[in-house]
Amino acid sequence: MPSVDSSEEPLPEKDFDPDKLHSILRVTLSADRNAVDPVVQEVMAVVRQMKCMDGKEDAIALALQEALANAVIHGAKEDPTKTVECLVSSDEERGVLIVVRDPGPGFTPEAIPSCAVGENVYSNHGRGIFLINQLMDKVEFRKNGTEIRMVKL
Repeated sequence: MPSVDSSEEPLPEKDFDPDKLHSILRVTLSADRNAVDPVVQEVMAVVRQMKCMDGKEDAIALALQEALANAVIHGAKEDPTKTVECLVSSDEERGVLIVVRDPGPGFTPEAIPSCAVGENVYSNHGRGIFLINQLMDKVEFRKNGTEIRMVKL
């Protein structure tokens, strides 16, 4: 079961004004595929309350779904004793920031083959990072790939 902390602890992000950035939601979930959908629903309930995100909810939900699934499957290797963290913050002028962290060893995002080229087009997996980059306005991988920061303006 995900644990939730609705604290107002500021999160650092260089493009966001730190004086206006607030942590709206902090969720920790076990590395279980079944924990992903409830967290997405919970985060999206908060995002829907932000009137500045009207019309962008589907893009945010799908990007979050992919980021959490990658963290659970690839980062935490679906080990239910490990946890994945999701933080949602907002700035009225800059939009919403979603951070997903996993306990894995990390990866090099540039080394992931494009799903839009060659034989990869026919693959039944490997589209998560591509989708996230298409759906969000800014995507950064940090901490050796164990943290993804997604911004929707």
